[in-house]
Amino acid sequence: MQHKILIVDDDPNILELLRLYLQKEDFAVCSAMTGEAALQEFRAQNPEGILLDLMLPGKSGLDVLRELRRESDVPILILTAKGDTLDKVVGLELGADDYIEKPFEPKEVIARLKAVLRRARGELDPRGGEPAAERASSELLSLGSLLIDKRGFKVTVAGAEVELAPKELELLSFLASHPGRVFTRDQLLDSIWGLDYYGDNRTVDVHIRRLREKLDFHPHPDWELKTVWGVGYRLDLHQL
Repeated sequence: MQHKILIVDDDPNILELLRLYLQKEDFAVCSAMTGEAALQEFRAQNPEGILLDLMLPGKSGLDVLRELRRESDVPILILTAKGDTLDKVVGLELGADDYIEKPFEPKEVIARLKAVLRRARGELDPRGGEPAAERASSELLSLGSLLIDKRGFKVTVAGAEVELAPKELELLSFLASHPGRVFTRDQLLDSIWGLDYYGDNRTVDVHIRRLREKLDFHPHPDWELKTVWGVGYRLDLHQL
């Protein structure tokens, strides 16, 4: 069965280049050259992954990303201008799964896209041999006011449900499974994003910040998501 990919870019040469490489890898391809057309194609075609340029006429790629994340957790790989750090950070904050800089090598785009799709399907679990989806299906983790139900994809803090993106939930679950233990950014990247993740470790910082924004809205004096400066992050439990 072919996996369908949506390519969004206003450069017809890039569209055609990526189309050829994707079809060679047995992907089905649909495309759009504007933000508005991208949203229309997504809703009509229901692709399993998206390559999204951020510099689009009319509705920007970041606007498209924002709207897509309101509707879906479809894997999204953003295409950014080389050295445009702000766009990368904002894209990750809005929920992109990875990014790649222009100009790029098409083979690298394909490799990163495949990695993102594997992670989304739960086919890669660097912590052991079984698929991540099977490992998560039987886990229910309770740490005081924090309850993580991986089977139901739910997180509650002091009885209030908190909506988390998939990678946010995975990151929180991993830290909560090892309370008091410090993990470096690279260790968290390997454990959550996988050994074949190509992005930099600022992705971890972005997701930690988003977690805090959502979790700290509810009181949780019995635990804390803590930064260990110069090292990484840990989840601490407090005696009340």
